[in-house]
Amino acid sequence: MGKPSDLVQGTLDLLILRTLVTESRHGWAIAKRIQQISGEVLQVQQGSLYPALHRLEQQGWIKAKWAESETGRQAKFYALTATGREQLEKETESWKRLSGAINLVVQEG
Repeated sequence: MGKPSDLVQGTLDLLILRTLVTESRHGWAIAKRIQQISGEVLQVQQGSLYPALHRLEQQGWIKAKWAESETGRQAKFYALTATGREQLEKETESWKRLSGAINLVVQEG
């Protein structure tokens, strides 16, 4: 399961929100963090990441501001909003139910 297109619909949103819990990050850092935490299994492509970031920003779950990155370049940094934290809790509970149900079916056989 290496591409977001292979993931259950909406999972990328959950991964992005979860990645922003501890600190604000720019897009490349979000993608690298997801890859790192997943043990190099998940690789989020820019073509999936930036539309998702834009959608999450429109929904009010994240906010963005321009700042200097660790390389000295200007980058858009994303941070979780209070609404985003609430949504993350909902998404996490939903994921636990869904993954638990899928696990039951997979282990049945």
